[in-house]
Amino acid sequence: MKNVNLPVGRSDFEYIRKNSFYYVDKTGLIEELLKTDATQVTLITRPRRFGKTLGMSMMASFFDIRKNSGALFDGLSVSENRELCRIWMNQYPTVFISFRNVDGLNFEQAYEMLKETIAEVFMNHIYLLESSKIHTFDKNRITRLAGQTASMSELKNSLAFLTRVMSAHYGRQVILLIDEYDVPLAKASAKGYYREMLSTLRSVMSVLKDNPSLCFAVVTGCLQIVKESIFTGTNNFVSDTISDNRLEEYFGFTQADVDRLLRDTGLSDHMDEIRNWYNGYLFGSCSVYCPWDVMNHVKNLLLDPSTPPAGYWEHTSHNDVIYQFISTTEADINDKFEILLAGGYIIEPIEPHLTYDVLHSSERNIWTLLYFTGYLTKMRTEDIPESPTDGNLALTIPNAEIRELFRKSVNEWFLAKTQASDRTELFDALWSSDTERLRNFLNDTLFDTISYHDYQESFYHAFLAGLLSGKGYKVESNYENGLGRPDLVIKDRKNRRAAVIETKIAKTEGGLTAACEDALRQIEKRQYASAVKKAGYRQVISLGIAFWQKQCYITIKDDNFQEALL
Repeated sequence: MKNVNLPVGRSDFEYIRKNSFYYVDKTGLIEELLKTDATQVTLITRPRRFGKTLGMSMMASFFDIRKNSGALFDGLSVSENRELCRIWMNQYPTVFISFRNVDGLNFEQAYEMLKETIAEVFMNHIYLLESSKIHTFDKNRITRLAGQTASMSELKNSLAFLTRVMSAHYGRQVILLIDEYDVPLAKASAKGYYREMLSTLRSVMSVLKDNPSLCFAVVTGCLQIVKESIFTGTNNFVSDTISDNRLEEYFGFTQADVDRLLRDTGLSDHMDEIRNWYNGYLFGSCSVYCPWDVMNHVKNLLLDPSTPPAGYWEHTSHNDVIYQFISTTEADINDKFEILLAGGYIIEPIEPHLTYDVLHSSERNIWTLLYFTGYLTKMRTEDIPESPTDGNLALTIPNAEIRELFRKSVNEWFLAKTQASDRTELFDALWSSDTERLRNFLNDTLFDTISYHDYQESFYHAFLAGLLSGKGYKVESNYENGLGRPDLVIKDRKNRRAAVIETKIAKTEGGLTAACEDALRQIEKRQYASAVKKAGYRQVISLGIAFWQKQCYITIKDDNFQEALL
């Protein structure tokens, strides 16, 4: 394997190029954006960790009049367009700002973070205080904004003000790059101060509206907030989402990008696992990989070629959207979710314009959110038997990583839900060996539970373990007892009683009873219950539980009742 310096966690284009990190060439984005120079504002929405910030950093290096970036772009595709580079490279005053850190438990905290973000931008252009073309009053305002002492009205108009004074200083219009514009709104929505943040951010973003100092702006985020809500009055506004074809190849890795990366690192033998785990996103008509995942996995493979694929994307942010989704009580959504987990697809209407305060107000909005944030992707029309009508997409889980993330989330949600519920009836039926009540309780719970549709033993094991945990009993899972390891042992030390559970999967509904008997025979043959009884428990209940899809059957043998008969 070759020694390749991978920029995992790096999104600064200049740092990557100056320090000889591996760079997947996406400079064609510049050429594509400049083809329509009449467009004043381009909004690009992509899921997190698909290279938005690196792309914006790359553009900032290319356009910024204060820099000499020719060497950074040598050998990259944009450098082949000499005329474009002559006209645009390092020829325009450029502002690059990211709102990714604007967060807080309340609006006051988030506003302080916004002030700090704005201050950093003004500190980056503090040279304006030396300009002879800027009035003293404006210089005082720059000082207040850089020193975080500006008024709220000054902060709300800060970017419009900055483009004006920069244009005055350079005698040229300004290029504005705003990264992660919607992060403050997402955080505010989750924490209850959405309206205050929306009002503030709407004013900050007024820099995009009828601004004679603006050459053009590029804005990135995860969602396209409705134009009437935040981009009202913006002229020549164009959006590019994951449904569009224009910029499809510039965010995320294409198959050619991954092929070259694996060749360069000597890891081509790992293509199948990388494709299965991290490919599957369809942006426009282009199939793309999540670059964050690919880079992380390749880095780990270079350290240890036996490293199995893992879920890297899930650790980059909270996955609240999944928990909000699976906790819905609408049965129809749960049924569709099971289809997705089974590797199928669903056809749903997609609403391209949303606001964060209504994301969870309807089923349509939930599917839209999962689609635009990368948890679901669209399928090619040629891969499905029917053609979706206008406004509808065939949605599916993109790859093994996201499917595993959903499964993990289902388990966590189910555990939290069951441990917060009243399971008195369940344990009353268990300790009284009431087979019918116990079976009815488990069947009702199974019906309401989101399953994986592979119906492997691990699913049923997790299902039972979650139901039986958290009520003060000791629950042992695959713990050695007797001559083997029973699936579950529940111990009530206070009342010196225990239950030994062995589970089986029936091949058909008619095979449930036989599978239960097989489970009981295993408990007896391997002396699971005998070992527990020898440990001092007076009552030991043996349960053979067989599952077939969302049905179960139970056979019980109660040693305590047997002794009473003797």
